[in-house]
Amino acid sequence: MSDTRLSVLKTYKLYVGGKFPRSESGRVYEVTDAKGNWLANAPLSSRKDARDAVVAARKAFGGWSGATAYNRGQVLYRVAEMLEGRRDQFTREVADAEGLSKSKAAAVVDATIDRWVWYAGWTDKIAQVVGGGNPVAGPFFNLSSPEPTGVVAVLAPQESSFLGLVSVLAPVIATGNTAVVVASEQSPLPALSLAEVLATSDVPGGVVNVLSGRTAEIAPPLAAHQDVNAIDLAGADEALAKELEIAAADNLKRVLRPQPVDYAETPGIDRLTAFLETKTVWHPTGSLGASGSSY
Repeated sequence: MSDTRLSVLKTYKLYVGGKFPRSESGRVYEVTDAKGNWLANAPLSSRKDARDAVVAARKAFGGWSGATAYNRGQVLYRVAEMLEGRRDQFTREVADAEGLSKSKAAAVVDATIDRWVWYAGWTDKIAQVVGGGNPVAGPFFNLSSPEPTGVVAVLAPQESSFLGLVSVLAPVIATGNTAVVVASEQSPLPALSLAEVLATSDVPGGVVNVLSGRTAEIAPPLAAHQDVNAIDLAGADEALAKELEIAAADNLKRVLRPQPVDYAETPGIDRLTAFLETKTVWHPTGSLGASGSSY
């Protein structure tokens, strides 16, 4: 048997509705490492791909938002489990994408896995923090509880291709939303590989959809889309963010503006609450007579 063999190069694809299509446009673009060396051809998503991803996210929203918060936590923890098993692969991809040494890339991957675990733990606790009973003047129970906003477009950070990506994606789905993610334009490969992990981690198809390509091309149709309820502008520059915010105003989308973030720090709950709506319910306690409440 010959000692030489052909390398099996990886074909990266989009992740839409639980499947792995190529871009409907048939386009690709070259992805290079920090030194300019070719790594792969990534799909160059079109506006049609973006619309398809929104359709998939909307279709998945009912089942995902209707699942128990505890169940969503189990699913997110399963993502961390699967990532742990593919740690070496992601270490290589992050090292290539961000120009890091193997040891620094491994630390980034470990932090990313831990970030999934962190958000998995919050799924069934955030309601106690931001919801609860309200004191009112009258014989009523007044209860506020958080509910997911809906379909969220997420522009992943451009520089932090893996830890930053998960830091903006995990809180969106932890709270019951579904997501259309636009991966880092320069370094999309960790995001496209994460899609393979999500597909084998009990995350229902359509809950997360991953697009790669030109952020300035894919983001405007998402910002203007009438069936997208919110948008995270983390990966947009100042000029693009302003354009997208104007487009998002047309259907009153929630908008999370870009802000300087150290993704290595403990994230807090700001991104968990950014895409939650508060529902308040009034319920009569019973008649109040001279002797007080009937309860």
